[in-house]
Amino acid sequence: MVEPVGKFFEQDIDSTKIDLTGKIPEETMTGLKEMGLFGLQIPEEYNGLGLNNTSYSRIVEEIVMDASVAVTLMAHQSIGLKGILLCGNDAQKEKYLPKLATGEHVAAFCLTEPGAGSDAAGIQTRAKLSEDGKHWVLNGSKMWISNGGIAQIFTVFARTELPDGTDKITAFIVDKDFGGVIPGKPESKLGIRGSNTVQLAFENCKIPTENVLGEVGEGFKVAMTILNNGRFGLGAGTGGAIRKMMGMISQYANERKQFGKPLADFGLIQQKFTTMAVQAYAIESMVYATTALIDRDGRDASVEAAICKIYGSECMWDAVNECIQIMGGLGFGAGEGAMPYERFMRDSRILLIFEGTNEILRMYSALTCIQGPGEALSAVGKGGMAAGAGYAINRLKRDFGLGEALGGIHSELAAEAKMFAHSTGMFANAVDDLLMKHKKDIINHQRPLARVANMSIDLYAVACALSRASRALENGEETAQHQVKLTKLLCAQARERINSNLANIRMNGGKDDKLCEEISSEILKAGKYLPPHPIGV
Repeated sequence: MVEPVGKFFEQDIDSTKIDLTGKIPEETMTGLKEMGLFGLQIPEEYNGLGLNNTSYSRIVEEIVMDASVAVTLMAHQSIGLKGILLCGNDAQKEKYLPKLATGEHVAAFCLTEPGAGSDAAGIQTRAKLSEDGKHWVLNGSKMWISNGGIAQIFTVFARTELPDGTDKITAFIVDKDFGGVIPGKPESKLGIRGSNTVQLAFENCKIPTENVLGEVGEGFKVAMTILNNGRFGLGAGTGGAIRKMMGMISQYANERKQFGKPLADFGLIQQKFTTMAVQAYAIESMVYATTALIDRDGRDASVEAAICKIYGSECMWDAVNECIQIMGGLGFGAGEGAMPYERFMRDSRILLIFEGTNEILRMYSALTCIQGPGEALSAVGKGGMAAGAGYAINRLKRDFGLGEALGGIHSELAAEAKMFAHSTGMFANAVDDLLMKHKKDIINHQRPLARVANMSIDLYAVACALSRASRALENGEETAQHQVKLTKLLCAQARERINSNLANIRMNGGKDDKLCEEISSEILKAGKYLPPHPIGV
C-alpha cells in the first residue's frame, strides 16, 4: 500500500488549501475511504484491511505530511474506534466496525472535559440508569474532540453510580442517531487546522445498556487501554516526517550558496543534518522494536509506546525548527506559495500535548520503571539495595524489550554495548538511591522522576539502535556502516545525557531542585517577575 498512499498524498492533496480553509475537501475524504485508510487495523471480516501494528505504522509514515488528514484518520482508528476493537464484544464489533472500516461512519474519542484533561479521573459528565434498566441517560460536555463534528460513532466516558453506591467511570458506545448529541462550532487552532475539533454537549442522550463498552465502572481501564495501545503511531509519524523533511531540505542546502559555496559545506549546517538523522534513526528503531513486541508476543508495551511518543514529538519539533533555520527567511513565509515548514511547525506543536502530555507520560514512564524496585525494597528492608538494583535491571530488560535487543550485538559495536550495560547498572542504582531517600513520597518529586524517565528514554533508544545496526551488519545491508555511525553518535550523546542526569540525582543532592522550587514559588506567589528593572524605578 505504501506507494499508492504516498502518491495520493503527494499528488492529490492540497495541504495549503486545507490549512487555509480549515476543512478537508469531500473528494479527499472519498479518496481516503476508497484506499481503505479508515479501516487499516480492523479485521478483514469487518471490511477492514487487518494490518498489524508494524504495517499500520508504516502507512502512518506516508500520511503525516498533511497533519490535518493524518489526525482525522488516526483519531478515527487509533483512539475513536480502538475501544470497540480492543474491548468490544462480538455483537458490538459486528454492528459498528463494518461501516467504520469503510469510512461510511467516522469515530471520535470523548474523554477530555473543560475541567478534566490529563486528570481523566476528574471527569464530570454523568450517565444515569433509567428506571426500567434499559438505557443509560447521558448528560455533560466534552471538549477538544477530534472528528467530533463529523463523527457518527463516539466512545464516551462518563461517571456512573454502581449498585454498591460507589461512583466510577464507565465507557459507552454512542451513536449520533441516539439523539441528544450536540456538536459545537469547529475550533480555530494553531495547527492541524483542517481537522475537525469541537466541543460536544450531551443532553439526555439515551444509550442502550448493550452499548456499555467493557464493564460498568471499568471505563478508566478502557480509556488507558486505548491510549496506551496507540501512542506508538505518533512516534511512527514523526520518524516518517523527519525522514521526508530531510530529503526536502537537503536539496535546498546543496543548491543554496552563501560566501561562494553551498550551505551544505558549512559545519554548523552539517551538524543540523547529523542531529536530525540520529533522531530519525532512533525513533524509527524504537517504534518498530515496540510494534514487533506487540505483534509477536502480544506484550504490554505501554511504556515503550509512551517513550516513542515523547521522543518522537520532541525530535519532530526540533527538526522543524532546524529546517526553518536552514531555510532562513524563506522558511518563515506562510500562506499560498510559501514553503511548508511554517505549517509543519504549527502542526507539530500539538504532538507534545495530545494523547497524554509529555510531562504526564514522563511521570508514567518513570513511576512504572521504579514500581518493581520499590516493591523489592519494601520486601527486603534495609538490605534491599542490591535486590532493588537487580530488579530494576530485569525490569528494564523485560518491560523495555532490552533483553532481546542486547542479544547478538555485533563486535563493531562492542564498546557501545559495554557503555549500555554500564549505564543500565548505574540507572538501577540511581533508582534505588531515589527510593531509599524519598520512599513512597517519590511520587511528589517530579524533577528527579523526570530524570529517571529521560534516562529510560535514552537507554531504550540505544538498545533499539544497537539491535538494528547489528542486524544491518549481519545482513550486509548497503547502508550498514552509515547505521553504525548513527548508532555510535547516538550512544555518545546518550551517555552524556545519562551521566548528567545521574550526577543530578546522586551528587547534586537535590540542591538545584530546591532552588528551582523556591524560585518558582516566589514568582507564582507574587504573580510576576520579581527583580526590578535594571534601569531603575
